[in-house]
Amino acid sequence: MSETLWLVVPAAGQGRRMGAEIPKQYLSIDGRPVLAHTLARLYQAFPASRLCLCLDIEGSSFDPAWVPFAGWRRVTGGAERVDSVIHALEAIAGEAADDDLVLVHDAARPCVTVDDLQRLVTCLADDPVGGLLATRVADTMKRDDGEGRVAATQPRSDLWHALTPQGFRYGLLRRALRHARAGGIAVTDEASAVEALGLSPQLVPGRRDNLKITHPEDLALAALVLSAQAAIPSTKTTIQPC
Repeated sequence: MSETLWLVVPAAGQGRRMGAEIPKQYLSIDGRPVLAHTLARLYQAFPASRLCLCLDIEGSSFDPAWVPFAGWRRVTGGAERVDSVIHALEAIAGEAADDDLVLVHDAARPCVTVDDLQRLVTCLADDPVGGLLATRVADTMKRDDGEGRVAATQPRSDLWHALTPQGFRYGLLRRALRHARAGGIAVTDEASAVEALGLSPQLVPGRRDNLKITHPEDLALAALVLSAQAAIPSTKTTIQPC
């Protein structure tokens, strides 16, 4: 039996840093909500995958018409991102096999490319741990002293920006998140939970325009990125080596 690819999209956050009246995943880019753009991009890459969409219990701004997947379910989101992901994994416990690959992707990352999505899955096909899209840090990194002044300049040669999706086998991811929660370990992303087990996820280089909409100016930037991506003719490319 072939493995099932599961997509988990936590979309229950309130996005308070945006300062908007509605959560950022429901804000509009070219007449469509951010969440609709994100789901459409995931569907382009993996139309046969199974989607778990984690939404606020009220979810009054959500429209099921935005979901292009035939196989999908709505899952009640949690107080934090990690809670939403755990809820999703619990919801599919009776269907998912331990070896099924689970990709977790931010609802507010509508600019991830199909090439990067498919390359991530290809790179993780035989990886015993799993991994994530990431980009090498390009800017000089400063550590502050707690009072708004530079305490040190950090070497950037081995620093990466963690992106999403992040992909791990169902059984491993569920165990990692349970372990982190039981141990009171702060989980900022799925990879950090897996790292807490003593494992080293694979860093899969991705595009820098896979931005996360977090601040007000990011919405306009995402619109420009989507427009630029749409202007580039779609061609069949060879998946780059991992």
